[in-house]
Formats: sequence, structure tokens, C-alpha cells
Amino acid sequence: MKIGIPREIKPNEYRVGLTPSSAREYVLHGHSVLVEAGAAQASAPASRLRASRGVDHFVGEEVFALADMIVKVKERSRSNGDG
Repeated sequence: MKIGIPREIKPNEYRVGLTPSSAREYVLHGHSVLVEAGAAQASAPASRLRASRGVDHFVGEEVFALADMIVKVKERSRSNGDG
């Protein structure tokens, strides 16, 4: 399976949807991890993710076109009455 990690487009969002250790586990189990160029550039975990062996890097919409599954960051919803 090809797992895509796009860059986040929300202002001041520096997280990515997958940790470096999770990416490594996916690769060790035969999956591909595709990271969009510029994904969380200011984040230390993201720089480790980009440097991980077996992680491929793409630009723009390539991640969405090539990936079987996309992993993104989504802020917590406050519409369910919990906050």
C-alpha cells in the first residue's frame, strides 16, 4: 500500500499525520510512504520523517495521485459538545 503524507495547508499548522517511527513501521512491513515536499518544514519530527529510509518525496498533487491512503492532521471538532 502507498501511504501519502501531504503538507498541511492550514496557517501555522506544523504537524504531519505520521510520526517517523510509524513511517518506519509501514516501510518495514512492505508499504511505501510518500511525503509531499514542504510537509511541516518547521517540525523536528517532520525532518526525521523526510530523512527516514524508504520514504519517497513528491511535489504538489503527486502524493494524492499516487497514494492509496492519505494521512492528514485534523483539528479536534468542538461541535460534539466537549469543549
